[in-house]
Amino acid sequence: MRIAVTGSIATDHLMTFKGRFRDSLVVEQLDKVSLSFLADDLEVRRGGVAANIAFGMANLGQRPILVGAVGEDFADYRSWLERHGVDCASVHVSESRHTARFVCTTDEDMAQIATFYAGAMSEARAIELGPIAERVGGLDLVVVGANDPEAMLRHTRECRSRGIPFAADPSQQLAFADGETIRQLIDGADYLLTNEYEAALTEQKTGWSSEEIAARVNTRVVTKGKDGVTIEGKGEDPVHVSVAREVRRADPTGVGDAFRAGFLTGLAADLGLRHAAELGSMLATYVIETVGTQEYTLGKSTFLARLAEAYGQDSADAIEPHIACVAP
Repeated sequence: MRIAVTGSIATDHLMTFKGRFRDSLVVEQLDKVSLSFLADDLEVRRGGVAANIAFGMANLGQRPILVGAVGEDFADYRSWLERHGVDCASVHVSESRHTARFVCTTDEDMAQIATFYAGAMSEARAIELGPIAERVGGLDLVVVGANDPEAMLRHTRECRSRGIPFAADPSQQLAFADGETIRQLIDGADYLLTNEYEAALTEQKTGWSSEEIAARVNTRVVTKGKDGVTIEGKGEDPVHVSVAREVRRADPTGVGDAFRAGFLTGLAADLGLRHAAELGSMLATYVIETVGTQEYTLGKSTFLARLAEAYGQDSADAIEPHIACVAP
C-alpha cells in the first residue's frame, strides 16, 4: 500500500520533573495559575506526529510518504528519516519559518505539561495531495494527523473529492478545534484514531453520540493507555487488544504515534484488525521504554519473541513475513 502520512514534523525538547504536578495545583486558584518546575533532565529529540508515524512504519519495512511543512533547519532530520526508509520528497520547506517545536515536561506519575510552537507547520495548508499521488503512482490511504488546522481540512476535503481513503487522527488539535471543524475532519473517514480522552472530547464537541460517530466512519480505534485498545468496525465484532509488557517505563511521549505506525503497517499487510493492533501495541511498548520518539532499535528476533509472549505464537507467525526490514 502507498500510504501518505500528513501532520506535524517537529523537534522535541523533553524534560523530566522529579515530583508531581498535582502537588502544586490549587484547584480554587487555577484561573490565576503561575507555576514553574525545576527539570532534572533535558533531551532534544526528533518528533512530530507525522514524522514519528512514518519513522515507525519505515522501521517495520514500509515506505511511507511523509507530507508536512518544515524550516530550512530540517536538513539533518531529513537525512535521518531518509536513511531509515521514509520518502521525504513531498515535504514542503519554508523560506522564513523554523521547523515546529514541542516542549514537554513529564512528572513522576507520567503526567505531562507541554507547549507546541507551530512555525513552518502553518505553511502545510499550501500542500496539495494530487501531485503527490501522481508522483508515487496513486495513494491507497492518507493519514490526516495533527497539523495546521487549515491543512487538515484541506487534506480531508481533497481525499473526499479524489476518492482517496483517509484515516482521521486529529489528536492534539481536538482541544482547539470547534465542533464543526471536528465534524468535517472525521465524517466519512475509513479510520478514526483517538485515545480514550480524545474520543470523549470528540463526542462532546461534535454533539454526536458514540453510535452516531460509529455510523459515520468505517472503523473506530480508541487507545486506552494501560487498558489496551478497542477497535469497532462496521459489521464486525469489537476487537480488544491488551498492552504488551514493557521492560521499563522511561517516557510516554510518542507512544500513540508508534501504535499508529504498527497498526498502519498491519493494515498495509492485510493482517486484519486484531493482528494490526497487536503489531501497533508491541511497537508502542518499545517507545515507552526509551526517551525520545524515534530512539528505539528493533531487532527482528527479539521483536517477534516479545510478540509471541504478549499475543501468542500465532500472532508472531502471522506478522513475521511483513517486518522483513527490521534489523536482525
